[in-house]
Amino acid sequence: MAAVGAGGSTAAPGPGVISAGTLEPGTASATHRRLKYISLAVLVVQNASLILSIRYARTLPGDRFFATTAVVMAEVLKGLTCLLLLFAQKRGNLKHLVLFLHEAVLVQYVDTLKLAVPSLIYTLQNNLQYVAISNLPAATFQVTYQLKILTTALFSVLMLNRSLSRLQWASLLLLFTGVAIVQAQQAGGGGPRPLDQNPGVGLAAVVASCLSSGFAGVYFEKILKGSSGSVWLRNLQLGLFGTALGLVGLWWAEGTAVARRGFFFGYTPAVWGVVLNQAFGGLLVAVVVKYADNILKGFATSLSIVLSTVASIRLFGFHVDPLFALGAGLVIGAVYLYSLPRGTAKAIASASASASGPCMHQQPPGQPPPPQLSSHRGDLITEPFLPKLLTKVKGS
Repeated sequence: MAAVGAGGSTAAPGPGVISAGTLEPGTASATHRRLKYISLAVLVVQNASLILSIRYARTLPGDRFFATTAVVMAEVLKGLTCLLLLFAQKRGNLKHLVLFLHEAVLVQYVDTLKLAVPSLIYTLQNNLQYVAISNLPAATFQVTYQLKILTTALFSVLMLNRSLSRLQWASLLLLFTGVAIVQAQQAGGGGPRPLDQNPGVGLAAVVASCLSSGFAGVYFEKILKGSSGSVWLRNLQLGLFGTALGLVGLWWAEGTAVARRGFFFGYTPAVWGVVLNQAFGGLLVAVVVKYADNILKGFATSLSIVLSTVASIRLFGFHVDPLFALGAGLVIGAVYLYSLPRGTAKAIASASASASGPCMHQQPPGQPPPPQLSSHRGDLITEPFLPKLLTKVKGS
């Protein structure tokens, strides 16, 4: 399940919390900068650590845990955490919490049922990630998984009638080229791999995961536009469906084996670390992502690719050859270009045109200068195309 982002919530600060509006301008600016750096660190660590920890847990010698049980446990922990947070929001009043949940979940059942589709897709996506990471090196998966940017963009164009700039179309082509190069390197035998790993299965799983991620995210945005539900309520609703659908998937895929060996068969501290990371990492990112603009998120993705590659070399003996380095570099560059605000992209194009020939884009005499780019995240004009999803894509 993807954690619903906190960017859409507008809760008033609680007791003892200083609102940004009450700070001096210099203090507010310094605080905002500090929060952006913290957000960057959290995004990088969570993106890289989840993939590395899954890879580590799935390649340990000994009994292998059932991935379907790990998905269910993550959903249960997310749901319980959101329930506790809602309980805290109601100031510990159990009656108010029960009445609120009855109204939000049962009385407004239509809104609740709308979440069944994305929850189903997210549950499928989580299971596919385990399959993909079990069959691909962590660095290869991290690079290939950036195809979710391409699928999200395409579904947004088709379902939300959004438009892409030329630079964004070019960056998507660059992204696809980079991933294709990395996969060509993988298919060509980029270093030794265990006999129980199948790169073809891993590639199919990651492509299916990217498709489901793109569709679910855009669908979720489409059905929840204008919704007034809190971030924790939406995550709780997703958790309820995710747990139920995860149990169905467990019964269908590994029910007999789980019944024979037990739900927690093969669980080690490393496996519990994966479950906790998947459960709480998404919720944590949902909180901090409101302080990260699209450029920062693109930068975090690039850093997480580099971190995953370096860690894979040290932990798993991953070999980086020139072909992988070229493909990964193209993907990192594409992510950065795609995250540029449209105004900045136009300025770059204009500057390039001016440098390459006669100045044909000078401001005509008597015309007012163009407006300055706003740094406010809510400014739809200057923000890049990256869809304003209310979700965090799994392992991203």
